[in-house]
Amino acid sequence: MPGIAGIITSARMEECPALVNAMLMTMKHENFYKTATHFIPEMKIYSGFTGFEDSSDGISSNEIGNISLVFSGECFAGSEIARGETLIRLYENEGQKFVEKLNGLFCGLLIDKSRRKIFLFNDRYGIKRIYYHEQNGAFYFASEAKALLRILPEQRQFDMESLGDYLAFGCTLDWKTLFRGIGILPGGSLWSSEDGHWRKEKYFSPEIWESQPQLAADEFENRFQETFKRILPRYFEPVQKVGVALTGGLDTRMIMACRPQNGGPTACYTFSGNSGLTWDDKIAARVAAASNLEHNMLRLEHDFFSDFSAHLDKTVFVTDGCAGLSNAHEVYLNRKARQLAPIRLTGSFGSEILRSFSTFKQLPLSPQLFNNDWREKINSRPGKISAHKKHPMTFAAFKEIPWNLFGNLEAGRSQLQFRTPYLDNDLVALAYQAPESILKSSLPAFHLIRANNPALGEIPTDRGFAGDNSGLKFLSRRAFAEITFKLDYYAVAGLPRPASSFNSIFKSIVGKMKIAGMHKFVRYSSWFRTELASYVREILSSSRVRGNGIWNRDFLDRLATAHIAGHHDYSAEIHTVVTLDAIERRLLHSFSEN
Repeated sequence: MPGIAGIITSARMEECPALVNAMLMTMKHENFYKTATHFIPEMKIYSGFTGFEDSSDGISSNEIGNISLVFSGECFAGSEIARGETLIRLYENEGQKFVEKLNGLFCGLLIDKSRRKIFLFNDRYGIKRIYYHEQNGAFYFASEAKALLRILPEQRQFDMESLGDYLAFGCTLDWKTLFRGIGILPGGSLWSSEDGHWRKEKYFSPEIWESQPQLAADEFENRFQETFKRILPRYFEPVQKVGVALTGGLDTRMIMACRPQNGGPTACYTFSGNSGLTWDDKIAARVAAASNLEHNMLRLEHDFFSDFSAHLDKTVFVTDGCAGLSNAHEVYLNRKARQLAPIRLTGSFGSEILRSFSTFKQLPLSPQLFNNDWREKINSRPGKISAHKKHPMTFAAFKEIPWNLFGNLEAGRSQLQFRTPYLDNDLVALAYQAPESILKSSLPAFHLIRANNPALGEIPTDRGFAGDNSGLKFLSRRAFAEITFKLDYYAVAGLPRPASSFNSIFKSIVGKMKIAGMHKFVRYSSWFRTELASYVREILSSSRVRGNGIWNRDFLDRLATAHIAGHHDYSAEIHTVVTLDAIERRLLHSFSEN
């Protein structure tokens, strides 16, 4: 997916250009990608870029050619998207402090020939990753870990400590990767090098925002409305057509309520399953109609299931294993979205930033899944997450989003440019000042919608917010939404294991009530029993999986059968085993696309 790669070495390396080209080709996932290289042999710098043909990032230089920039992503300097030439001028005026002025999701390599100095940097949150490895006087870096694995075969092994975190939480922690000797630049990094000596610094720390004073509720709401309306036009910047990914929730509703009328052509769409209509589908269509826009339904078609193994392998490969079996629809649906608009504007991360919503916790895996040694390793890890939760906003913005929620984001970014106003520096900084009475509350969001587009405020959300959110009518609407959401979940996943013997009776009742499929189109637990049952059986019974020293073979023998028969919901266990197998196949043992 779009990104940068390179080698900076203290010794002459004739093979560096070929190695960089190999890294770039490993990151070129689609035929609509472009690549370019930027070699400066006299400084022993060999770098390059890969990205969308229709994107504005890439390689830039100033007029006299003594400063150059290899850049990936989008950032704003003020209210407009900053091009490479703008960023170079900002560096000429501000020096290395130029990166503090940037607002967006990005990574880059800036080379100052006159000072013989190099700067490697990323955004404050670390969303645009830079993976790196150092050895024998050479510094290797890339936006994707697989680019390093492609040219460094000795690193094609799991880091056992990080693997334990991955099996416990579904992701690696502390800017580490699954792969031995490969790290990730922490968010807000500005690493510089002169004559081969690296200085590893940070240009931003969340403590700066943590030290802000808390606001009174009324003042916070006023500033929240002003800030959101001020920043949103940036995200409709009409470089290309923008597509809004609509849901039934508040976060995309806020975007539509404050959508600038001069923001250029806008498409809107909703991801959906292979049949039926969810609340998201129905509500999003009403929101689009009220906004005078055509609404598009992007569905999972038959080929998603018939070619599922290819979709899984693609997902694991492009995300470096950060997304897996239960995320295999992301590349597929975002590819469809690109056909409507090359930029995807979403409400992603609004719940985490504005309402302190968190899904980051230990995976609900049965201890029986692991052999004895790994069972002990997994059981020792619960405290690792709680150690990061000293400040809820810092945990959400600087830990949960770049670590735990990275996979789906990265899968989508392999197909199109991703934008969200909920990681705008101005909005996140303000969220740190929210009073405790407003944390976890949806009222500021709903008040903003009603103040800017009352018609959108009258359309119920998927959680029952609409019109007057008080009194018995609201309570009944809210209760209905929450109850049906839970029933829909259990209709797919099955009842909790102590009550799982009643699954058949429960599903029969819920089926007659027509609740199943009401809220969510992603139904892997059900698909593992139907469309994907043979695939799951094949993978779990393979000698490759059974020979893996992590799993308890006796449990594997009954895992697929128990889930497919509906006796238990083992979808989390199936996801973990099959995803790890795909990571080994695609990232440790092979580097060619199927």
